[in-house]
Amino acid sequence: MDFFSIASGSSGNCICVGDDHTHVMIDAGISGKRIEAGMNKYDYTTADMNGLLVTHEHSDHVSGLGVVSRKYHIPIYATAGTIRAIRSMKSLGAIDDSLFHVIKPGEDFNLGTLTIHPFHISHDAADPVAYRIENNKSKVAVCTDLGYYDNNIIENLTGLDAMLLEANHDIHMLEVGAYPYPLKQRILGDYGHLSNEASGKLLSQVLHDNVKHVFLGHLSHENNYPDLAYETVRLEVTMDKSTPYTGADFNITVASRIDVSERVVM
Repeated sequence: MDFFSIASGSSGNCICVGDDHTHVMIDAGISGKRIEAGMNKYDYTTADMNGLLVTHEHSDHVSGLGVVSRKYHIPIYATAGTIRAIRSMKSLGAIDDSLFHVIKPGEDFNLGTLTIHPFHISHDAADPVAYRIENNKSKVAVCTDLGYYDNNIIENLTGLDAMLLEANHDIHMLEVGAYPYPLKQRILGDYGHLSNEASGKLLSQVLHDNVKHVFLGHLSHENNYPDLAYETVRLEVTMDKSTPYTGADFNITVASRIDVSERVVM
């Protein structure tokens, strides 16, 4: 299986996961041109995608959905609530109803050689999910846009070979920054985003000897820095006395808002 980020951040998200037979794109929150260029870096094209998995309807996850769906007719998988929200977004233009496929949190579905497990996350969207994806060799997950984590999240992130995990903001930067107070409260709340510190605490609970790569994703442009997210998450893992690991024991990198990440092959 291979796994890479085309873009991950508050300004747009698009991730690619697949194997020799089946590939899926998770979210299309950037332009179709950027998606195609990102695919091309690793000799794929958007037309190679067997499905488009949508986490939720916020614009940084679906702004390119209309263009991609009309040009490539890729099947779109999302919860019923997310599909209703997408259909109400005039900015996306017309999307063929036949492309939409309803999924349910907690229920697996298959796309070619991939088994996909959507699981519920806490975010201020219609019916948001994260995704765990596996074939007969590897397991990966993309988990961003969650205000908090619980045992269900931990369970779905356990036993993975690789993951992209949210490290959205530094709490102090957010608190003293220019955002209006209601927006700060939204981000810090149970339906907002995961901080660097919370991301490190969550990661320390799901690490194991065979984790090959961790991407930190969905960083805020205004309230975080890549180096700060990286060092904070590593420090939280190291400080956790319940785990035998340190942050230096694993390959952790930050997925860029603007550049395509390295490709992790498992």
